[in-house]
Amino acid sequence: MQKLLRRFAYDQRGNIAIMSAGVMLLVVGCAALGIDVGTIFADRRKVQSAADLAAIVAASDLAHVTAAATAVVTKNNYASSSLVSVEPGVYSANAALTTSQRFVAAATPANAVRVTMQTQTPLYFGRVLTNASQFTINTTATATTTQLASLAIGSRLVSLNGGLLNALLGGMLDTTLSLSAMDYQSLIDAKIDAFDFMSALATKANLTGITYDSLLSSNVKVADVISAMVTAQTAANGLNAATTALANVSLAMAGITKTITPSSLISAGPYGSMIAGQKPKTGVSVSAFDMLSATGALANGTNQIAANVNLALPGIASVTLMATVGERPVGTSWVTVGSAGATVHTAQTRILLQVQLVGSGAVSVVNLPVYVEIAAGTATLNSVSCGYPNVNTSSVQLGVSPGIVDAWIGNVTAANMTNFSTAPNPPAVNIVNLGIIQVAGRAHATMANTSPTSVNFSYSDIQAQTKKTVNTTSYTSSLTSSLLNDLSLTVNLGPLGLPIPGIGPLVTSIISGATASIDTLLASVLQSLGVGLGQADVWVTGVRCDGAVLVN
Repeated sequence: MQKLLRRFAYDQRGNIAIMSAGVMLLVVGCAALGIDVGTIFADRRKVQSAADLAAIVAASDLAHVTAAATAVVTKNNYASSSLVSVEPGVYSANAALTTSQRFVAAATPANAVRVTMQTQTPLYFGRVLTNASQFTINTTATATTTQLASLAIGSRLVSLNGGLLNALLGGMLDTTLSLSAMDYQSLIDAKIDAFDFMSALATKANLTGITYDSLLSSNVKVADVISAMVTAQTAANGLNAATTALANVSLAMAGITKTITPSSLISAGPYGSMIAGQKPKTGVSVSAFDMLSATGALANGTNQIAANVNLALPGIASVTLMATVGERPVGTSWVTVGSAGATVHTAQTRILLQVQLVGSGAVSVVNLPVYVEIAAGTATLNSVSCGYPNVNTSSVQLGVSPGIVDAWIGNVTAANMTNFSTAPNPPAVNIVNLGIIQVAGRAHATMANTSPTSVNFSYSDIQAQTKKTVNTTSYTSSLTSSLLNDLSLTVNLGPLGLPIPGIGPLVTSIISGATASIDTLLASVLQSLGVGLGQADVWVTGVRCDGAVLVN
């Protein structure tokens, strides 16, 4: 046995065969490494390119992501089944997030698409080592697109009354104004860029090297805000009637130390981190009057405005106005630029009109206190539809909810006007005083939308900054008529409270005869304060549509 083992140990026959077998295994391994791995990498690059292109095309057509991605995949000679998933979602370019956290699938409103593909590539030599004939390739690509719009909410002025506007706007700014109706018309027609205005405001407030967000969150003087408007108007339109009108307002603000936080006026949206003075691609063009009016409402806070109003309306002898403009909802503004989901709000507004009506017969005067409260109206950017390659086919859709209108004829006090935490529920008020004969009245009416109304803006609407009005769906008649339908009158004689027949119908007929005038009065006052009666006026001032890009 030992001899056999010794002979085997020294026997050199067959060494070449054994070495050849080992070398062949190495050759096969090298071939697998050189050919199969190279093929895998080459095929992965091709699949990744197809996935990248599919993600870009899908992100450019967010309404049809699956169809768009599938078309790209099949045109690149891959089976549609290789498209494992097409996921619309929200991408946030936030460096503080990890790459896996920046895309959230199924989140809305979508601004990005993630595409996942899976294909098989054949193994030629690797099957000897892996006992598999194919290798699975998985690739993922994410693309996002920039779809921004700038939008605003407020109220258009149907007619101009310089005296009324001076009284209301001057009251909000805590000064005295003497502009004419033509001055106000020039301010309505003048357009200024919000970013030019903000840059000028940073200079006026001596805030250098500051971002737009920091500027807007600062306390700045209202006088500096008006002065910045003058600068932006002059830069945009030169010296004209609007420049002179704004300059007169600026002069009237001399010595006024009132401050505001402009974030309730304008939101810079995704451009908030830019340094003041830099100009983004998406401009925000606004009317000089709209900005002036919104500044006045913001400056007013919850202070009351008191004024005598004379619109020379039939049936109305005199009007005393008390108004209070509340603060906007926290974190909201009147104009903003942003992607789908961005919102703008009007401010909650309360007015109390002490209307003296011209009577008839036994009733010479009817004193009618009309209280109207309008909650904040809201406009939300529902979607931006970008036209590729023709931007002229782009459009924007807003969801608009006018503020709820709550109106009373009753005994509303000055304290009720500033208490925004509680809605007034006033008792009856004496509206006719004939000595021992007293007539008390009380009425209530409300109007509200049950859901937002969709409003579409074409590219031409955006270019023209067309304002569109959304009416409260339950607003089927005039507010005054609604109040009259609910009006309850009590006619008493002396301390015994004896009813007097015939007086009630006479008072009702006097009020009914002035219905149109009271409606006109309400509309004029509210529109001058930047809100509409059962309405919300919205407009889109710009749209930006960038092509989709790949992101991490």
